[in-house]
Amino acid sequence: MSVRAAGLSPRLALSALAGAGRFCVLGPGAARRTGVCPGHRRALSDLHPQLVPTEGFKDSPSWFPRCRSEPRSYITSPKLATTLAHILENERKTPDKLLLECNPGPGILTEALLKSKAKVIALESNRTFLPHLQSLQKKVDGELEVIYCDFFKMDPRNFGIVKPPIMISETLFQHLGIAAVPWSEDTPLRVVGIFPAKNEKKILWKLLYDLYSSTSVYSYGRVQLNMFITEREYEKLVASPETPHLYQVLSVLWQVACKIKLLHVEPWSSFGVYGQRGRLDDLKNKKPLEQINKHEGQNMCLIQLTPHQNLFTENLTSINYDVFFLMLKQCFMKRNFKLMDHLQLLSPVNAAAILKQIGKDGDMKITDLYPQDFKQLFEAIEYFRESCRWLLDDCMEEMIM
Repeated sequence: MSVRAAGLSPRLALSALAGAGRFCVLGPGAARRTGVCPGHRRALSDLHPQLVPTEGFKDSPSWFPRCRSEPRSYITSPKLATTLAHILENERKTPDKLLLECNPGPGILTEALLKSKAKVIALESNRTFLPHLQSLQKKVDGELEVIYCDFFKMDPRNFGIVKPPIMISETLFQHLGIAAVPWSEDTPLRVVGIFPAKNEKKILWKLLYDLYSSTSVYSYGRVQLNMFITEREYEKLVASPETPHLYQVLSVLWQVACKIKLLHVEPWSSFGVYGQRGRLDDLKNKKPLEQINKHEGQNMCLIQLTPHQNLFTENLTSINYDVFFLMLKQCFMKRNFKLMDHLQLLSPVNAAAILKQIGKDGDMKITDLYPQDFKQLFEAIEYFRESCRWLLDDCMEEMIM
């Protein structure tokens, strides 16, 4: 997937100079970032925040602050944990039984996974749960490793010193002995967990930037996510023109990037909510999360997100993906515009040639396009990049300069 910056169009060259993923045109701070060395790179390892030296991943220095995160939901039902372990075992496509579990908390699912003969790496962000998980680790011979880490805050985009539970994926994976594999190969790692309800959308966007830029965990290959998500957010991810009230940029990007499979639906009441001190909250303390989930019917959906092998093509790469994001945002900002109107706004290329290439009618509404149609539209316009520029180029050049 590596692409040289030399010889690219001005817009692609600017995107390459900005760096894939972290300081692309759409990334945070893109308009302010200056002095980035030229050359394409899949990750800005030279700009990674510095890790605070520690004695080891398992030892959390006493001076580290306590986790101040919001109360989180955990799997506390042994019956549910056993069901999930069976589902994940049946979904396993490779001989490798390695699973990365995010925020296992009391370890109910961890024990069920171990009983299913899986090898588990438990990333726990709440220090209160660490002693119990570490005692469990001693009981199983090399099948469980416990690390003080927050998967959802891995590889932060801001600068400065990084302290556990925030970590850099490169350092973590080197410690675990996990090597990167080509994008064309099978998934190198499966991740299981629960999206924090309060930050679901932010996390989904961060993962999208990481995925399309082939950075963070996705620099190691097509990492598969098996995550519980609120029913409402799941409906948005799989939305289409048939559900226009839910169809949005997030829907297109995730469907283009991944195969989305619904594995299980569970009432939210089946989960336990723990505060930062690791205590099971009473009903009064459950209210904040209950208010978040009230529109979702209090259901949680276990979904599987497997990146497509053919996500990246000659015309959609980890360098120019930011323009794809921007194109989609512009299209959905003007949802009632016709396809022909958008073509005239997006590029000076002959609109008739684009319509012929994608086989669509210019009078159709832009949001009547399916996710793969948007990808086809973007690639068709990119195909003409040698003879024309996106009308977005001037705006993006001003943002960087």
